[in-house]
Amino acid sequence: MRNRWRFMRFRMAGAHRPVRPGCSPVPRVFGRRNQSPHRRAAQRFFRRTRGRPRLPPPPPVRIDAGGQMHKARGPMRVGQWFVVGWITLSTGVVCSLGAGQELRVSLEDCIQMALENNLDLRIQRLGPQIARFNLNSSVAAYDPSLQARFGIRQNNLPGGVDEQNRPYPPSSDSTVDGSIGLGGLTPTGLSYSLTGALTDSELVNFGLPFSNARSFVGFTLTQPLLKNFWIDAPRMNIALSRNQLRMSRLDLQAQLINTITEVELAYWELIAARETVKVQEKAVELARRLWEENKKRVAVGVMAPLDEKQAESQVAASQAALLAARNTVVLRENALKQLLDDEFAAWYNVDLLPSGELKALPATFSLADSWSKGLTLRPDLQRAKTELENRNITLAYRRNQVYPQLDLTGSYGLVGNADEASDSFTRLQEGKGFNYSIGVVFRMPLTNREARNQRRAAEAEVQAALLRLKQLEQQIMVQIHDAVSQARSSYEQVEATKAAVEYARQALEAEEKKLANGKSTSFQVLQLQRDLTARESEHIRAITDYNAALARLAQAEGSTLERHHITLDFED
Repeated sequence: MRNRWRFMRFRMAGAHRPVRPGCSPVPRVFGRRNQSPHRRAAQRFFRRTRGRPRLPPPPPVRIDAGGQMHKARGPMRVGQWFVVGWITLSTGVVCSLGAGQELRVSLEDCIQMALENNLDLRIQRLGPQIARFNLNSSVAAYDPSLQARFGIRQNNLPGGVDEQNRPYPPSSDSTVDGSIGLGGLTPTGLSYSLTGALTDSELVNFGLPFSNARSFVGFTLTQPLLKNFWIDAPRMNIALSRNQLRMSRLDLQAQLINTITEVELAYWELIAARETVKVQEKAVELARRLWEENKKRVAVGVMAPLDEKQAESQVAASQAALLAARNTVVLRENALKQLLDDEFAAWYNVDLLPSGELKALPATFSLADSWSKGLTLRPDLQRAKTELENRNITLAYRRNQVYPQLDLTGSYGLVGNADEASDSFTRLQEGKGFNYSIGVVFRMPLTNREARNQRRAAEAEVQAALLRLKQLEQQIMVQIHDAVSQARSSYEQVEATKAAVEYARQALEAEEKKLANGKSTSFQVLQLQRDLTARESEHIRAITDYNAALARLAQAEGSTLERHHITLDFED
């Protein structure tokens, strides 16, 4: 359980995690920004405690069907009330970061901020919500529908005299007709209709009135026996919508893996850029120190002015390299900030200081284990399998549509017939008058070319999906093999470049001693200074590439979330 919430503690601990400039540490939980009335109270609280209190571990985190993160619900304990109160007080303590200020962040901090604010993730989180709505829409095919009808019809014919001068009386008839019914479809393909109707007619002809009221209550059932029996369009759409919901969750998982990997790569690149600045600053210092020493030697006449100019040129070149390295830091910071937040303008001028160290921790690599993880955890592979399942569902439907339509139908109803509507209802309740029917309906196109060709197309789509799945499995195995090879090679390069740095440093120190004794030239020292700077830069690059290779290996395996102790728990 500890690993389940370990990563998410930065979200719960308020001031422990980095805060987006211009916002309170928990703006989405506690609402108002910069609640200044709490500032002095919080400051007194920190003076009494002399630092941050030790917080209890937060509860597990779940992600709902829409991809939103939530705390697990449960009874609120005293320690949790303390956490809420402390975060509320700290809202007024953490001030907005202004221009030129620094923000120290760890890799976990950056990943947490990206999970909450990254635009790609926020867009992808809407996918499961949309898929859930579409699934609910598909299930609505089984919702019953209510139908009602009411009408009045009146016919009046005037009396007169025919051609033989015989009079005929006027006639009239009126009908009041109404019905109400409930109909729908069941998951077995059975369609039903429940109907209640009343027809009240009055007729006056030859001066004789006649009235009749007829009431009816009954139902009609239709069950397909061949076509649309084991699968029909609503059942196919529901199955496809369920798989689409699963695929949207897999897409969200894939986006999480990609975003976390991008954050990790950007984080290591930022550390490497800052370490490169230190190397270039050291190179400027070495070049300037040699230049100062050469000026003294030229002044006393033991060195030619050319050597002084060479050292001065090296100082200028090192300063140019330092400026380029500092600009690289800005570019790497911008790349990381773009991944962490959706409001770049709010903190574009804040310096990010990574708290992590650029080091290469040894790791054990097993190609077989990595292949097993990749073929089990990769969300894109799971998506391809779900897509194949969709093609099989469509194929089952297309095969069923080739069969002729053979429906079993039946109906039953009670009838009440009388002069008045009230009497008609009374006779209806007696149940003496009834009608029923049972039969079959058969229909089949003569050629049935449409259904047969659609079935053949669905079979071809299944074959294509199988080939795409096989292709993806092979690509995953190749990617993992390349990633393992790259990680091993990168670690070996770390050790090799580390030795190269040590040898270059020893060579420079020896050459500087020779120059001090007059047994070497300034040109040789400058060359060795450049070599040392190059070896140190190569060592930084090797460590960065090794950490990047580990991140890419986890991405290729699909184990990035497991590596960072992140658990996805969707609600159905």
